Amino acid sequence: MGKAAKNQQNREKMKADVTQSKQSTIDNISYQFNIQKTKGAEKPTKTIIINDIDTKTKVDELLLKIGFSLLPSKAAFSKIILDLYFQEHLLNSATLSIPQSALLNDSFEFPQILDMKGIAGGSYLFRVEMYELWSSGEKLNFTARDVVIQYVPQTRESRLVKIPTVKSVADTDLTVASSNAKNIYREMEQNLKKESISKRLLVST
Repeated sequence: MGKAAKNQQNREKMKADVTQSKQSTIDNISYQFNIQKTKGAEKPTKTIIINDIDTKTKVDELLLKIGFSLLPSKAAFSKIILDLYFQEHLLNSATLSIPQSALLNDSFEFPQILDMKGIAGGSYLFRVEMYELWSSGEKLNFTARDVVIQYVPQTRESRLVKIPTVKSVADTDLTVASSNAKNIYREMEQNLKKESISKRLLVST
C-alpha cells in the first residue's frame, strides 16, 4: 500500500472517531437534559390523611369530630368530598371548600352531630371517606377510615330506629378551622370577655 493511500485511511479513521465522539457527547448531554427536565416536571403527590375520628355522646346525640391533613399543603386542594357512613349506609355527603388563609395550617377538623334517638345500644361501624371528585365522576386521592363506636343510649325510647340522622354539620362555606385558627379565635373571645368584665367593673365603681 502506497504512503498516500495509507495517509488517506488514517484521515478517514480519525474523522470517523471524531464524529462518533461528538455524537456520544451530544447523546450524553441530551440524556442528562431529559432526566433533569423530567425531574423538574414531576409534581408533588397529593394526599388526604384522616388523622382521627373523635366521638362524644351527649344524651341522644353523638358528636363526630373528623381530623384530617392535606399534603403537600392545603394550597394543592380547592374542594374535597367527605362521605359519612353508618353500617354501610350513607348518612351525609359534604363538599368542603378549602380556604387558603394564612391563619390556617394544613390540618383541619370537621364536626358532625348525629341524632341517635331511637338507636339501640351496641357496637356500630362508622366509616369516613374523603376524596376529590372529577367531572368524570372519578374519585381522586381517595382515603377512608373506619371506627367502631360502642353506643350506650342515656334515655329509653319506645320506638327504635335502625339509622341515625345527621342533625348538624359544620358550615362548609366557611370550611373547617384548623387548631391554630381556633386557638386564635378562642383567645380573641377571651380577650373580649375580659375587656367586657373590666368595663363593667369600672362602671360599677
